[in-house]
Amino acid sequence: MTEASIGTGGRSRPRTALLLGLGLVLMLILLALGTWQVQRLQWKQGLLQTIDQRTHSVPRPLAEVEKEFASTGDVDYTPITVSGTFLHSGERHFYATWDGDAGFNVYTPLALDDGRFVLVNRGFVPYDLKDAAKRAKGQVTGKVTITGLARNPLPAKPSMMLPDNDVAKNIFYWKDRDAMAASAGLPAGATLVPIFIDADKTPNPGGLPVGGVTIIDLPNSHLQYAMTWYGLAAALAAVLILRLRRPVKEE
Repeated sequence: MTEASIGTGGRSRPRTALLLGLGLVLMLILLALGTWQVQRLQWKQGLLQTIDQRTHSVPRPLAEVEKEFASTGDVDYTPITVSGTFLHSGERHFYATWDGDAGFNVYTPLALDDGRFVLVNRGFVPYDLKDAAKRAKGQVTGKVTITGLARNPLPAKPSMMLPDNDVAKNIFYWKDRDAMAASAGLPAGATLVPIFIDADKTPNPGGLPVGGVTIIDLPNSHLQYAMTWYGLAAALAAVLILRLRRPVKEE
């Protein structure tokens, strides 16, 4: 064995093979993560385009939106119009913020002409006005026509980080449609339309609830994530190449 082959700057074949193997595995993982983010980017761009097309379309009757929901299971942000009479005694309160203020979005059962009910998000009220008696002007009576956006029901609690709904205090932290309806005092045997409706910003008497509170803000950072993963893969490749170019020592 020559003196040059055992210098301190050399590298051993077994160790190099091990590092190279681990490096290649890690690189494959980084490339897979980058590719997954590219796929997510394409999906998100398609979703945003769909939402944009829906929100700029003409409001449709409830029957049409229900038919589409039965067929596709997705009518989120579809403009809709519906008529009925509010059952204000059954309003449910979903904890929310609006313009920096804490409070509730008011979900009120709307009785339809066919005897069914649909939960309508009438809009936001400040925390200290949760009690409907403090905003009596907004408790409109008689038949009304509501225009807004259809919203899909949630199949389950969206995150374990969210508190459980406090049905007894009528405070909901996630939109459990069935629990809202079951606690709203609907007539026995009442049938509930399978979607929610977010009312538009048409003013209510007395100014409350404040309608038009639907937030359409879907983050789309997948391109940055993809570039990060691919960049890490490229950096790792450079490190491996430099490692391979170092002289070898025999063990």
